[in-house]
Amino acid sequence: MIGLPWLLVDETIDDGDTVVAACADIDGLFADPPEPPLERYTLLDCTPAGRLRAACDGTGPAWVGNIGLAVLHDPELDQELLDVTVVDARRSSRHGPLDVVLTGRLRRDGGRHPASPPDTDGFDLAGIVAGGEEDFGACGGTAGVFRDRPAPAPRPATLIGCRPGPRLQRAIDALARGAGRPGGARHRRWVNASIFQAGPDGGQARALDTGLGAEVAGVVPSLLGDGLLDVRFEPTYADAVGPPRPRRARRVWEQWRAGRPAEPGSWAGYDRELRHEWAGVALTHHRHTPDRPPGTTYHLDGRHVTDEEGFYCAIGEAVNGPGGYFGWNLEALHDCLLGGWGAAPGFRLVWHDSAVARAALKPGYDRRWWAPALTMDHLLGLLAADGVDVDLR
Repeated sequence: MIGLPWLLVDETIDDGDTVVAACADIDGLFADPPEPPLERYTLLDCTPAGRLRAACDGTGPAWVGNIGLAVLHDPELDQELLDVTVVDARRSSRHGPLDVVLTGRLRRDGGRHPASPPDTDGFDLAGIVAGGEEDFGACGGTAGVFRDRPAPAPRPATLIGCRPGPRLQRAIDALARGAGRPGGARHRRWVNASIFQAGPDGGQARALDTGLGAEVAGVVPSLLGDGLLDVRFEPTYADAVGPPRPRRARRVWEQWRAGRPAEPGSWAGYDRELRHEWAGVALTHHRHTPDRPPGTTYHLDGRHVTDEEGFYCAIGEAVNGPGGYFGWNLEALHDCLLGGWGAAPGFRLVWHDSAVARAALKPGYDRRWWAPALTMDHLLGLLAADGVDVDLR
């Protein structure tokens, strides 16, 4: 198994037979997720409030940001509409509430999206703002939110230049025996594995909870030779590899496989997507060491903090050195600030060249994340709430 950069491991078993395979590449590991499509919705029998009320009273289309729909008596069915614009508002009866016509996108990353409206008396509406919510009123029902949506076809995957371990070999043997034909035992071809990247020094880093879960569907000798195989996996109800990393992220993983960064700022030339991936890869390579004591001073190089992702890269290096990790989103940052990630709570952060971030982290809407943009003031407030004494320079 030595020398191949990708390692698949079954972490659900403890009998010592955990290595599923090693391979030169994984076709399907890097793929771009689809963007949520622009759709049209109607809030029926709506009594709007706040900015939604003002948008309904206007004379033309009005953008209101994200709207959360709280399903009364069943919070598991709550939905969120993204990047919403009010395009029309008309009385649902002569003196009654409004039918509000919107364009927007349905957040689909997790959660339940039933095809038919739930059995409910109505929905509470909330405008999603940085750090919380604001009252947008209520509505009696919706049109266009709960409906059938074609699911994207599950994507296959192929282990390229693969050297099977015993478990994968048994699945390959089951395919050769015809398991999966009528009367065959298809479950013998099923493989579950977490995906790790192996470094040249023999170290391993798990690929951000990405794993393989699918049936072996085909095996051919690999063009890479040396007795290696190309093993194709066909999914059943979800992608064979999930969740995949963005297609462009391959370059970040390849850079890290060559060795941990020796100098700070190796991420500075990347755009937001790859900076996010950089901080994620730094998480997979994080080496847990005892926290430095409360009151320790850390210096953050702010010259390249031109976006939220740049801040996570910079504070990771401020606390844990080149390639260091200290959060890659606000929730993860909060977890790190509670301790256990290199710095005990209650530290001092000297933020050099903070004017760069002050100019970049401004109010607005972030269409990369389909959410209100993180502002400098909001970020500083979160740091202060977790006991960080920030010295802006």
